[in-house]
Amino acid sequence: MEQGRHVLAVPGDIGRESSTGRNILIRDCAVPVLGPEDLIEALICSSTRRRRRRPVIDQGPRGDHDGPVAPIPEPPAWAVPRLSGYLSRLASEKGLSAHTIAAYRRDLSQFLDFSHRFGVRSLEDVDRTVVRRFQAQLGTRRYARRSIARKASAVRSYLADATQRDELQANPAADLPTRNRHQTLPKALRAAPLAAALDAIDGDDAADLRDRALLEVLYGLGLRVSEAAGLRLGDVGGDEFLRVRGKGSRERAVPYRGEARAAVERYVRLGRSHLAETGSRSDALWLGASGAPLSSRGLRRVVENRLGTFPHALRHSFATHLLENGADLRSVQELLGHIDLATTQIYTSVSRHHLKATYDRSHPRA
Repeated sequence: MEQGRHVLAVPGDIGRESSTGRNILIRDCAVPVLGPEDLIEALICSSTRRRRRRPVIDQGPRGDHDGPVAPIPEPPAWAVPRLSGYLSRLASEKGLSAHTIAAYRRDLSQFLDFSHRFGVRSLEDVDRTVVRRFQAQLGTRRYARRSIARKASAVRSYLADATQRDELQANPAADLPTRNRHQTLPKALRAAPLAAALDAIDGDDAADLRDRALLEVLYGLGLRVSEAAGLRLGDVGGDEFLRVRGKGSRERAVPYRGEARAAVERYVRLGRSHLAETGSRSDALWLGASGAPLSSRGLRRVVENRLGTFPHALRHSFATHLLENGADLRSVQELLGHIDLATTQIYTSVSRHHLKATYDRSHPRA
């Protein structure tokens, strides 16, 4: 099979017996086969799906995936200069975080590599068909809906930027329909069992003091794990508000009091000094057994070992429990550091579930 030639396509799942036809007949749910590596990769993906019966979830900014994911290819040489410039502008003009920039790089590199193997040799060659085929390939290979939506959004923004700079006459992805994303409600932990689990961490050794303080901060302040990992010893001084640097280097102030403050002060006074005795000169708040600062991965490991869950579940619980107890949505938005109120509104759905359950359980005529 000649490399780069549009030879055949298998409609639907390439692992099923299906009729084949030339690429001109491909519709949205077909896999374009542009070379031997496409056929091999699709067969591997199909074999994995038959064995596990679970969707492949793309390796996004948080690194979560549900199965083997093919490595993201490098973009073709003709696309590198423009892609590099675009990513630099996202970082400098929009203040996006390094994780977000890395996600854009992965998604766009995957699209540009696909386009190159489809016969595209410059950005001007990208048309509506290329973008549709790319999205179809992602769907047929069982990428998660959230991953497909993210990749489609990245491609649409990239081509829109090229259009605004007169590098394209029109954005070929502007009016393409996108797959509907399933809205998955945040998984909040129940307040009483969570409080009991935190209170059960009552040891006096340095690791217990650190872990209790960390969990109290994640739940009591609603921090992202990256925000908690970035805390320094000087950040937890005498002020009643803690300055947190969030996504896009945006700062916000969150109330710093109650159980979270008490646990951190106890850890700093009685636990951190013992961890620092191992030779660390770091001013990071969270130290490991070797005295080195704990990374986001290390913090995730603490949460998993202590509570059997992930750090963002504590952030979800923070927001949900505030709303269940009467906090207004705008205040929760400020505490979470969300730019768009719509991002926060998903927690109102969780609270409505709570209200419905309370009504069903409590009202005699329910």
